[in-house]
Amino acid sequence: MLEIHQFPCLSDNYGYLVHDPASGETAAIDTPDGAEYLRQAEAKGWTITQIWNTHWHPDHAGGNQAIVDATGATVIAPQEVERISPIDRVVGNGDAVMLGDWQARVIDVSGHTNGHIAYHIAKADVAFVGDSVFALGCGRMFEGQPEQFWHSLDRIRQLPDNTLLYCAHEYTASNARFAVHADPDNAELRLYAAQVEEKRAKGLPTVPTVLSRELITNPFLRADSADLRDRWGGTSPAETFAALRAAKDNF
Repeated sequence: MLEIHQFPCLSDNYGYLVHDPASGETAAIDTPDGAEYLRQAEAKGWTITQIWNTHWHPDHAGGNQAIVDATGATVIAPQEVERISPIDRVVGNGDAVMLGDWQARVIDVSGHTNGHIAYHIAKADVAFVGDSVFALGCGRMFEGQPEQFWHSLDRIRQLPDNTLLYCAHEYTASNARFAVHADPDNAELRLYAAQVEEKRAKGLPTVPTVLSRELITNPFLRADSADLRDRWGGTSPAETFAALRAAKDNF
């Protein structure tokens, strides 16, 4: 059984260590804080053997060198990570990455950055999606275009409904406030938002989230729905998505 260890990093990041007991291999999913990853791995009795980056931003790849220096881990990443860190293996859409006998498929989820990727481990029903999609939200569109980002989100929508999405930040409370503003008649969304508020009041994480619920409640994954098109405009899902993303940026 694959083991996933989740822990807070920096101000609002989540760190993930994925461990395969059979092979003894451990992958660090992104590296917001290299020293914290090393502390967490040591506490678990694991040695980090691989780093899987989703994109180049420093709060996702900034700890690569510290981990490599300490462990000799292999860095697997999209080409854009070379802006801040050396890469051992460049990967892109459709490539396969192995952790022991566990295979992760690389998915193009560009839009937040132009090289952003996700890692989907189908047999474990999990996907590590970085900043492409969040619980009740999605990443800011720093480098991409609306149509590009919408197609990326659609690739996430095509994953099995029971996929757990391991997002990189605890943004859900603020995302929920915008989502209710964007889609006020969505009863399931209002229930979800109330549960998020309750969890955060207790200091509990809202990540990971399950895709099936996001498909019903996350406005950015529902940009092709008639009710959101009627409310936000657009002659295509990409245009509705663009309107939603611009509104969230200024919310």
